[in-house]
Amino acid sequence: METVHGTMRQHDLVRPVQGRVLGGVCAGLGRRFGIDPWPARLLFALILLAIPGTQILAYPILWILMPAETAPKLAEPEPTLTSV
Repeated sequence: METVHGTMRQHDLVRPVQGRVLGGVCAGLGRRFGIDPWPARLLFALILLAIPGTQILAYPILWILMPAETAPKLAEPEPTLTSV
């Protein structure tokens, strides 16, 4: 059985490492739907204002359910021969 994190990761719904303001939920939603983070944040806030009471629950629930993006591993430098 797939986990919630695995399903969200398959659909590219992750909280990015870079571009976060608080938890990266709106930046992740914006990336998933192809819009910049700031318009996504504004749209998220407007939707939450239109439906009173949801702002207390929606963001923390999405923060918990959306997995964090794994940071790309930096390649280790190859050892070089140095003169002694």
